Amino acid sequence: MAILRDTVAGADDGELFLERRRSEALVFDDGRLRNASYDASEGFGLRAVRGDVAGYGHATEISESALKRAAETARLAVGHGGGVMADAPKGTNLRLYSDADPMLDATFGLKVETLREIDAFARALDPRVVQVSATIAASHQEVFILRPEGGLVSDIRPMSRLNISVMVEENGRRESGSFGGGGRSGLTAMMMASHWQAVAHEALRIALVNLRAVAAPAGVMDVVVGPGWPGVLLHEAVGHGLEGDFNRKKTSAFAGLLGQRVAAPGVTVLDDGTIPDRRGSITVDDEGTPSAKNVLIEDGVLVGYMQDRQNARLMGVAPTGNGRRESHAHIPMPRMTNTYMLGGTANPADILAGLKDGIYAVGFSGGQVDITNGKFVFNCTEAYRVRNGVVGEPVKGATLIGDGATALKQIRAIGNDMALDPGIGNCGKAGQWVPVGVGQPTLMIGGLTVGGSAA
Repeated sequence: MAILRDTVAGADDGELFLERRRSEALVFDDGRLRNASYDASEGFGLRAVRGDVAGYGHATEISESALKRAAETARLAVGHGGGVMADAPKGTNLRLYSDADPMLDATFGLKVETLREIDAFARALDPRVVQVSATIAASHQEVFILRPEGGLVSDIRPMSRLNISVMVEENGRRESGSFGGGGRSGLTAMMMASHWQAVAHEALRIALVNLRAVAAPAGVMDVVVGPGWPGVLLHEAVGHGLEGDFNRKKTSAFAGLLGQRVAAPGVTVLDDGTIPDRRGSITVDDEGTPSAKNVLIEDGVLVGYMQDRQNARLMGVAPTGNGRRESHAHIPMPRMTNTYMLGGTANPADILAGLKDGIYAVGFSGGQVDITNGKFVFNCTEAYRVRNGVVGEPVKGATLIGDGATALKQIRAIGNDMALDPGIGNCGKAGQWVPVGVGQPTLMIGGLTVGGSAA
């Protein structure tokens, strides 16, 4: 405590972040256990904040000498001092997930046997299956945040996931499909046959859809985007632009637009870290601020940004519980938790029926976005050609191109089927990765550029 107080003397903020983490992953591929990994780590991060500068020192050795060395680095941000220490985060008794370690839900042997059963089951589903890959992964993170005024905040964060990928072959053509998910819960339910059999069926369905897909068309057209995981488009194209640091520095396409219309009427976007057991949920963020349900866009109007403590103070607003870091070796910054759009009133079938000539996109892989202008490019993993309201052949190689600010204003219909993703999201920013969630209802977006290879 004395070292922490000396470190932040004359600073505006700071804390000691301690972490212990254990994780494991088992990968069954090509009919055998391809990899079984286990990792254990611990360490601390010591931070001092003065104005818009932060000093940070970290180490994997938790000792007085290591803390003193880190303090020397963190003190560089304080300079001659003169800061006024910010108020401590408010406390919370909320618990959004169990403290139990998911890695203890089953023995190593049972996990391997389950993976072997998954492999045999998926191969028996269809004679065209030529390859199966299945993964069981879990982690257990313990976080302790010591404040200079003496407060101690802790959070015990479980995480688990099961994923299955299937490759099929027909007439020399090979295609693949993947499905899975997880969250801040144990492995027991995921390892039940009723669960993983459904996952295997869905992975096979996607692979078979891709097997008959034709080249995607190219051009500007209307697009219907499905519910759930396609919310990753919202996450990338809009979510990052609503993080406080980009707006304070005026590098976001949404900077200076608070109170203005940035989306079509009916569009309401939230970031909510308080949904029980969800992959992106956190009881408290990595600065000790309780997680919150934050409205970002309400009925098309920009009403708020996601904030950590430093950016909130500099922008004269309250922290929103979005100060996150990958580990003790990383400094916190404003990050998303579970970001989603609320549902509307339209029947999804009616939305599709209203699409005269376009694409129905229900699955996405990675994408890219330029925060300064919101321009994005997303790859579709499952999409269909739609003509006169009729869903036709699946298409392969489709990309959606546009910019977040324009796409929000071109939303023409919002379905009543809002859904969250199955628990697969990871978000990268400034070299740091954190688990996140996304969600949305079925949407019709007008005038997106579709990239494809069809003549």
